[in-house]
Amino acid sequence: MKLWATIKKDLRILLRDKVGIALMFGMPVALVVIVTSIQNNTFELLNKNKIALAVCNKDTGVVARQFIQAIDKIGMFKIIPIAGGKSEAEIKDRMRTDKMLVGVVLPADFSLQTTTKAKNTAARAMSSFGLPGNPFKVHLASGSPITLYYAPILQESYKLSIQGSLNSALQMVQSAEVLKNLYFSINGTPLPGSLEQDMLTGNMQIKEEPLTLDGNKFIPNASQHNVPAWTIFAMFFIVMSLGGSVVQEKLNGSFIRLKTLPTNYYIALLSKQITYLGVTMLQAIVIFAIGICLFPFIGLPGLRLPSDLTALVVVTLICGWCAVSYAICIGVFAATREQANGFGAISIVILAALGGLMVPGFAMPGSLQTIIKLSPLHWCLDAYYALFLEGGNLKDIWVNIVPIFLTTIVIQLFIFIGLKKKKLI
Repeated sequence: MKLWATIKKDLRILLRDKVGIALMFGMPVALVVIVTSIQNNTFELLNKNKIALAVCNKDTGVVARQFIQAIDKIGMFKIIPIAGGKSEAEIKDRMRTDKMLVGVVLPADFSLQTTTKAKNTAARAMSSFGLPGNPFKVHLASGSPITLYYAPILQESYKLSIQGSLNSALQMVQSAEVLKNLYFSINGTPLPGSLEQDMLTGNMQIKEEPLTLDGNKFIPNASQHNVPAWTIFAMFFIVMSLGGSVVQEKLNGSFIRLKTLPTNYYIALLSKQITYLGVTMLQAIVIFAIGICLFPFIGLPGLRLPSDLTALVVVTLICGWCAVSYAICIGVFAATREQANGFGAISIVILAALGGLMVPGFAMPGSLQTIIKLSPLHWCLDAYYALFLEGGNLKDIWVNIVPIFLTTIVIQLFIFIGLKKKKLI
């Protein structure tokens, strides 16, 4: 009965904290919608939408036109031609005016460079076979390079993807020229178009299949990645409400009054943990429901819950308990509400960044690969990902749950030490 009365008191305090409720529910919901939308649109930018590509062809040769056609066949770009007589300054101005992210300038000797290199390559190949080389083998001085202009706002990953696509188109054109020269050297006749097409496009198909624990071939989408991640962030961000509440109770003497009452501090701490653990569970339910029900209506891929719902509840409970423990620990050691809020918010952002919520752990430098394992959010995220992305079950995630549990126990020990040191118990 004492515990239930204390829980009701904590609930009344929580419900009066309008700002804290807004931070615990409003901000994570906004983040999960915004970040998922951005990431999903990023995927579509590379896979569905076409990137405007300004092409200035200063060459009048056939090979240059074939190269532009090869770029168009990739399907990644919407080619916007620019007159070949334009200067570099005019090309840059056109790109800025039309807000184009990428531009390519083919030099006037592009076709000559490509055909000359193809003839030389074919001649070397014929020579290696012990056959007469191409009689047209010539040596060409270094020509002008292909110039790639890109907007500074274009991230490195996009730029590398674009460069890879352009290199593929260039390789295809160069390979075609080498094949033509080899065929002519051997047979004395031009390479038939149908044979050229078969030789260049007859690649083996690539089958994509995610490496899952349950054998499910469902390809994870932006929602499967982001909803679990920002649910964890929401749980730990209760430090803004719970940490400040603990500080307030220290300042108004609530812990001291417990010494004079027929109860103990265990009841007060247990009450807070049960109350806010319920809040973290509610946060997870709300965010998961948004991913399942709202996302499809706003054009985002819907969230698919794991098949093992028991494991999902267990992971959510243990992650929530760790978040609650951390928030109470911050409140115990902070001297003012401002300290609790400031340090709590900053530390959660840092732990989230190290834990892989903002940047995937595999993309971090080697120097951080060990440090990220010190973040409890890393283990929480790995546990959720094992369920949402890999189709795992409860026995597959113990390796993640145990570190979270041990971290929580250590935090609880710090709470006890802090209260003892401050003579609050």
